[in-house]
Amino acid sequence: MSLAKNITTLVFLFIVLISCSKGNSGTGTGTTQTAPTNLVVTATPSTDGSGNVAFTATATNAVSYIYEYGNGIIETVPGGLVTYRYTTVGNITYSVNVTAKSSSGLSISKSVQVTVNTAGGGAPVLVFSDEFNTNGAPDPAKWGYETGTGSGGWGNNELQYYTSRPENAIVQGGVLKIISLKENYMGSAYTSARLLSKNKYSFKYGRIEVRAKFPTGVGTWPAAWMLGDNIGAVGWPACGETDIVEHLGRDLNKIYGTLHYPGRSGGNADGATIMIPDATTAFHTYAVEWSATSIKIYVDAQLFHTVANSAALPFNQNFFILLNMAMGGNFGGAVDPAFNSATFEVDYVRVYQ
Repeated sequence: MSLAKNITTLVFLFIVLISCSKGNSGTGTGTTQTAPTNLVVTATPSTDGSGNVAFTATATNAVSYIYEYGNGIIETVPGGLVTYRYTTVGNITYSVNVTAKSSSGLSISKSVQVTVNTAGGGAPVLVFSDEFNTNGAPDPAKWGYETGTGSGGWGNNELQYYTSRPENAIVQGGVLKIISLKENYMGSAYTSARLLSKNKYSFKYGRIEVRAKFPTGVGTWPAAWMLGDNIGAVGWPACGETDIVEHLGRDLNKIYGTLHYPGRSGGNADGATIMIPDATTAFHTYAVEWSATSIKIYVDAQLFHTVANSAALPFNQNFFILLNMAMGGNFGGAVDPAFNSATFEVDYVRVYQ
């Protein structure tokens, strides 16, 4: 009985071993272990300051994807398509690692860099402003002056001499006043002021608002505008110019919004106009919304000009801000002989990102 029992046990163990060996042989098509291949990852960040990034991952033989977003957050995405929102405010570059996994657990990984502009809460954040609430000279931490007559009347045959005197630029009663005067000064018949944030503040992308009221007076040419930081290296118009708003005393209440760049500058600039009834008697908000894909120019909430931005244009770098009032010149036209003075008033300048 003992011998027969032992033989039976040995036979049973032999059968079990054979069965286990067959079950783990890996020769059946259902158990072949194949790693994912051809992993492709794309990342498309939004340009509206929301922090959203649309990710797409595809790979052969993959059934799921693990995203490591570069900020400590890890997420498994079955289909490879996901929109993730970064919440840390700022313009930040993240290294995102994506791992594609097969049904058998084998994997392949790839990393991509993505730069995300997050304004916070999905709404733009105020990053620069001058409310002009302190009487006296404009804030020297934010504004400098360009003085003199420039080259060829600042390239436009303008008639004024720009100064840094309080007679031509002063903050009073909550507004910046840029004042053009008829006077003999340093060989010129008129004086005025040209303020700029160069070497003090510049920015790339966002929304800039200038709330202003324009003067009457034929020959006046006030403007709020921007130039590329690299103007000293490449010159104009290669640096790019964004005219947030211009107004002419010879054509009251017509608002100009214009871009200048190679191939579209001067009289061939890329711009548009809009009429408003009270540009010289009421304050209005003149704005530009600027992204990597578009530049939009507004009066109050009314959009009146859009330009498609691209890598081929110079509007993908930092720009600084200018506020000035010219007299006469190629665009301002002849000055009224009866002109004595005019004041361009700016309530605030604000930049949101």
